[in-house]
Amino acid sequence: MTTTLLVIQHVDHEGPDQLGRLAEQRGMGLRVIRPDRGDVLPSPDQCPNSIALVLGGPMGVNERNQEAMAWLQHELEWLTAWHQSCQPVIGICLGAQLLAVAAGGSVETLQVGEPPQPLKEVGFGAIHWRVSSTDEPLVQGQAGSTMALHWHGDRIRLPQHATLLASSLHCAEQVFRIGQHAIGLQCHLEITGSNLEHWIRADHSYVVNALGYEGAEQLRNDWTLLGSSLQSGGEQFFTSALNQMESITDGLRNRTYPLKEEIKSKSFPNM
Repeated sequence: MTTTLLVIQHVDHEGPDQLGRLAEQRGMGLRVIRPDRGDVLPSPDQCPNSIALVLGGPMGVNERNQEAMAWLQHELEWLTAWHQSCQPVIGICLGAQLLAVAAGGSVETLQVGEPPQPLKEVGFGAIHWRVSSTDEPLVQGQAGSTMALHWHGDRIRLPQHATLLASSLHCAEQVFRIGQHAIGLQCHLEITGSNLEHWIRADHSYVVNALGYEGAEQLRNDWTLLGSSLQSGGEQFFTSALNQMESITDGLRNRTYPLKEEIKSKSFPNM
């Protein structure tokens, strides 16, 4: 049976990009769901052949209690059920923050210096792997550092049982996993050059606030210099991630993972 990449998307310009291409090359089907538009999130126990990919967006996980963001709270409840049923999931940016909170972690404003000052980490910069490739299949073949795109102003505080995989200069929690079935990336390894231009235009005020009025041109120039390195490292990482995720879906085809009782009893009215 064909594996489906269940893409949870929150804004038009942040799609699966390179990760979607890799999934299609493996024969996976792609199904895009927009919870921000009221799309129905499928019940986790009815998706044994699916890998969830929860993408980013300009909203923050801590906005979920605002009246207009009720859909985000619902998505968090859905992701909690998905995670607790050991369904495979990859979270990127907002998706990684949702995953961390769903597993018992938290998210706060990224701050640096003393006294602490808020920082928007935007632009190209290295992430440094904190684990050995001999011990961690997800980073096999990676050099000590990998180029990434950063586009955030928050910091994830990982749940106790998470494994930290990579950090950047200003933000420790860049890549992590929880068990074998859940992977989170605060940074972006999925971005493509054509879509970067959409990001710059859609988030122009955010770019200016973080980098100044020359920030957009700086990002374009940096992509010319660094984009191929980012895409190479991203392809390598996501290939390993999809290998790991597909091995889990293979097991789920032959076995039902029961949800915890408190998740079983929770109502998901939009499913």
